[in-house]
Amino acid sequence: MPRDPSFTKVFQRIRAKKPKDLDTQFEKAHEAVFENIDCLDCGNCCKTTSPMWNETDIQRVAKLQKMKVSDFLDTYLIKDADGDWVYPSSPCPFLLEDNACDIYEHRPKACREYPHTDRKNMLGILKLTQKNALICPAVSQIMEKLERIYN
Repeated sequence: MPRDPSFTKVFQRIRAKKPKDLDTQFEKAHEAVFENIDCLDCGNCCKTTSPMWNETDIQRVAKLQKMKVSDFLDTYLIKDADGDWVYPSSPCPFLLEDNACDIYEHRPKACREYPHTDRKNMLGILKLTQKNALICPAVSQIMEKLERIYN
C-alpha cells in the first residue's frame, strides 16, 4: 500500500495521545533530516507558498530594496482573508533560478523558521506541519521518523 503523503494516521495518533516528548522527538528528527538535506535542491516552499510578513519584515526588506514601505506593499504583497500580508501568487518574487533567495539574509521571519519542525509546542501547529509534509521533502522525512515512534 502506498504511503499517505499527508501522514493522516500518524497525525491522528499524535493528536489523540498528546505525547509529552513530542517537541523533543520533532527536534531530534529535524536535526537528523537536515544533516542530509539541501533546501536548494528543492525550493518547493518558495515555489508554492507565501510566508506571512510582519511589519518588521516589511520595513527591513523595503529598505533593502530602496523602496518606500507603501511602494513595497503595492509591488509585492496583499492582505489575505485573515489580514496577514502575503504574496498574491507563487512563486516568491525573490526566488532565483537556482532556488536561492535574493534577500536571504533579510528574508521574513516565517521563511527563516520554515518548515517549523524544530520549535516548541509542535502539538499546536500539527495542521501546519501536515500541510508542510505535502510541500517539503524534509518534513515528509521527519514524519516518516515520527511515524515509527508514534505507531
